[in-house]
Amino acid sequence: MTCTKTTCPYCGVGCGVLAKAGEPVKGDVDHPANFGRLCSKGSALGETLDHEGRLLAPQIGDRSASWDEALDLVADKFRAAVDEHGPDSVAFYVSGQLLTEDYYVANKLMKGYIGSANIDTNSRLCMASSVAGHKRAFGSDTVPGTYEDLEQADLLVLVGSNLAWCHPVLFQRVAAAKAARPEMRVINIDPRVTSSSDLADLHLAIKGDGDTALFNGLLAEIAARGAVNTDYVEAHVNGFDVAVANAQAGDASASGLTDAELNEFYDMWIGTEKVVTIYSQGVNQSEGGADKVNAILNCHLATGRIGREGMGPFSVTGQPNAMGGREVGGLANMLACHLDIENADHRDAVQSAWNSPTMCSTAGLKAVDLFDACARGDIKALWVMSTNPAVSMPHADGVVNAIKNVPFVAVSDIMARTDTGDLADVLLPAAGWGEKSGTVTNSERRMSRQRPFLPAPEGTMADWKIICEVGKRMGWSDAFDYAGEADVFREYAALSALGTTFNRDFDISGLKDISDEDYDAMAPVQWPMKPNAETGGRFFADGGFYHADGKAKMLAVSAPEFAATPDDMFRLNTGRIRDQWHTMSRTGKSARLSQHLAEPYVEIHPEDALALGVHAADLVRLTSDQGTSIMRVLVSKKVQRGSVFAPMHWTGQLTSSGRVNPLVAPNTDPVSGQPALKATNVSIERFNAGWYGFAVSTKQMEPTRPYAAIARTNTGSQAEIAGYKIPTDWEAEARSVTGITGGDVSMMNDPASGTARVAITENGVITALFYAASTPVAVARQHIVGLVGTDISAGIALAGRASADMPDPGATVCSCLNVGVNTLRTAIADGANSVDKLGECTGAGTNCGSCKPELAALLAELKTPVAAE
Repeated sequence: MTCTKTTCPYCGVGCGVLAKAGEPVKGDVDHPANFGRLCSKGSALGETLDHEGRLLAPQIGDRSASWDEALDLVADKFRAAVDEHGPDSVAFYVSGQLLTEDYYVANKLMKGYIGSANIDTNSRLCMASSVAGHKRAFGSDTVPGTYEDLEQADLLVLVGSNLAWCHPVLFQRVAAAKAARPEMRVINIDPRVTSSSDLADLHLAIKGDGDTALFNGLLAEIAARGAVNTDYVEAHVNGFDVAVANAQAGDASASGLTDAELNEFYDMWIGTEKVVTIYSQGVNQSEGGADKVNAILNCHLATGRIGREGMGPFSVTGQPNAMGGREVGGLANMLACHLDIENADHRDAVQSAWNSPTMCSTAGLKAVDLFDACARGDIKALWVMSTNPAVSMPHADGVVNAIKNVPFVAVSDIMARTDTGDLADVLLPAAGWGEKSGTVTNSERRMSRQRPFLPAPEGTMADWKIICEVGKRMGWSDAFDYAGEADVFREYAALSALGTTFNRDFDISGLKDISDEDYDAMAPVQWPMKPNAETGGRFFADGGFYHADGKAKMLAVSAPEFAATPDDMFRLNTGRIRDQWHTMSRTGKSARLSQHLAEPYVEIHPEDALALGVHAADLVRLTSDQGTSIMRVLVSKKVQRGSVFAPMHWTGQLTSSGRVNPLVAPNTDPVSGQPALKATNVSIERFNAGWYGFAVSTKQMEPTRPYAAIARTNTGSQAEIAGYKIPTDWEAEARSVTGITGGDVSMMNDPASGTARVAITENGVITALFYAASTPVAVARQHIVGLVGTDISAGIALAGRASADMPDPGATVCSCLNVGVNTLRTAIADGANSVDKLGECTGAGTNCGSCKPELAALLAELKTPVAAE
């Protein structure tokens, strides 16, 4: 059996992979997004495909149901709500995890048949400000460039983008290009020092939300130095004079940078013709996100550095099909094919093409507003598809209560338990990655096929088919009667011809007659794809914008004046970590991905930690106006004083108190509606636990203590725990935590020091180990994890430290090859004095390369002279 060419389901890079049941996933060397490269998450995809925890039959309440019963109930509830309360009383909340065909029929059902635009997507949380900025500047949501531009640029500027961790394969491509052309330079603009900073020639530790001030300063300097491309501006741009005057009136020092830093940035940007500015969530997730985007676009328009080889602004998307969702009108304020809800001609054309009985006439509720409407009782029926808003939305606990307030909630998912699914009246089991078929579009407008290579479990159904079955039951059988995914795609491609009619960028009508066979075999292709024309390419080198006059618009945008963080509080920044994805329902299944950073944490500057009286590995309670969280302290100079950073991945399935989004204020950008997920004020205090613990078990443990964080291991799970009251019976506590009720117990208990250790064995084999202390437990965790399932004596296991014949690898640094920090330290001591030599000795960094910045940092920490690479 040969491998199947398909597309990775994680970030917006859109990597091609080769997949085969029962074998590790490999990169597809023929795919133009990655040319065979994969990140740690992509490499571990094969470890996430088991059926453990899968939803394998529809659920109504607490019981299993037939598909007919469940689909009838969903259709009846939505129909009843529409009949009694009107179309705007129902809503869909969908996801960039959906395939384009799924997304398309969901929008057709809601906007063209139910007649409401109340369908929004979790892409609102990551890309809405880019969409708004593009539309304001270009007249359409157009990404002008290609991935090749990142490699061809002489200067690459990363703004609010930890490319090394969030889009690792693009980072690898850039690193390779810089190695081949050492004269290529990289600037990293980020309040934090990140792994992406390792590649940078200049790191600018900008003030939070200082981006608009910085790029307004750049625009003013472009004008002052005579660097304006006057011919381009006169021919293709409106609003130049007003935008420049506004920028000149601003104060670039509001960026938080010194004059010397600003001038160095200006010199590099203005003095380099071939410059690409990459931006991501650090720009978008802000109350001023859309203005940040336009401040960046202004600089490229003023210099004409757009749409040509190696130059242009470049928005990198967060999800595998965030772009596809934008193309089908997945956001509540868009129509399919980049058409506008507010335009009556656009609405009429789409309604005619769909032959629909009704059509939404105004924009629907954006994500935060949608859940506010749920809380008010305005939404009577809600359908959540392939996403987990109870974790990922700001003010997450408020969102939980809002969902509880909706009379009827349906959730489509592959997992039986998610924080959102636990709130549903009906659960609909969807087919997962590797089982379903369709297309996705990556950040450079490249459409690729996701193909099945596994049989879908009995009882599951593809998302597009679930949606269509509900549409049929609501009375629209003909409109949702598709023979398969290719049939949906053909209709969508035919509809895209409206782009040409209305002078829009998106057009894939060259594929409207694609056969089932050619659809199955479709190679990755970049749009536009017009009939009898070359596909793909760049936009705007010669103008051709999508405003009515064909010109772009430069906007006068100003640096925001947000209230300062109070002296006794900290500005909370949230984001991703290298080896986990969204709410971990997939990556959390991989033991090696769970070992790099195994629990929720908060990065605190050393001077702030000293002032708070907390140390590394302490637990702290973070409190905001919205809620509280408890997290492990990571003392780090990578964050600025007064700011802290915490990752967003942990859910109620994996932690009792470490979710971050219950803290986050539901503030949004007034233009895009995107939440400001990186700017909440929090207070921090030590969490004074009565005891702390670490446990490993052959069972999947539950987060049942005041603080608990669960991570997968190769033999079961591990748990970091803490409680208020010291247990009187440590054996009972150990059994309760680990879930092991049988077997023999060996125990060490020293009440004077507050320590206790418990080993449980069955037939001489370790099934659980439990360690407790009055302070954070100091044991060799990776060594202990490796003892479960072995027949080592309980006495040795209780010691909690490695022996000469069983060395402790230490915390995982390279997840691809499971290389720990102690292994690396040993290799360095033995003479491995470069990243390459560490790779030769240990394998670290030789697969995806995402850990190379950490390898370099370890070499620097040990003050090892780094050999020339």
